[in-house]
Amino acid sequence: MFGEGPRGATVMFVGEQPGDQEEHAGHPFVGPAGKLLDAALEEAGIDRKTVYVTNAVKHFKYERGAKSARRIHKKPNDTEIRACHPWLEEEIRLTKPRVIVVLGATAAQSLLGKQFRVTQQRGKPVASELAGTVIATVHPSSVLRAPDGEREQARSDFFADIRAVAKHIAKA
Repeated sequence: MFGEGPRGATVMFVGEQPGDQEEHAGHPFVGPAGKLLDAALEEAGIDRKTVYVTNAVKHFKYERGAKSARRIHKKPNDTEIRACHPWLEEEIRLTKPRVIVVLGATAAQSLLGKQFRVTQQRGKPVASELAGTVIATVHPSSVLRAPDGEREQARSDFFADIRAVAKHIAKA
């Protein structure tokens, strides 16, 4: 599944891979993680219709639940990430975003290299040939999976990261 958004979007958000709901709908970021991203964008004053959203891996990799038919997300491997990379590069080339926001380690490492650590460089603008700036944050699905006692802080931190992206755009 390829990304969506206007050609020439100022900002491109890159996630890991489509989820179950995205695969069924045929659109990126429409499931629970997408709804959280939408809420963060709205709170930051970024119109979702003005950004491009895509994933580093273009297919949903999953395994069946042990006691159900539910499809459970499975992390893509390096071969799958490399196989999809030319498509991601082409999306970047055609869109020409000024800012790329990588959501989670898989997206960050697919564009910035295996040595990149979201935990160490979260929220810090990184100069890149891909766009003027790349900014890393967590994937919204990680916020949804956070333990109950930590979820609100994870949500608050994620929203703060998206607000920082909005401020960065305003300065650029």
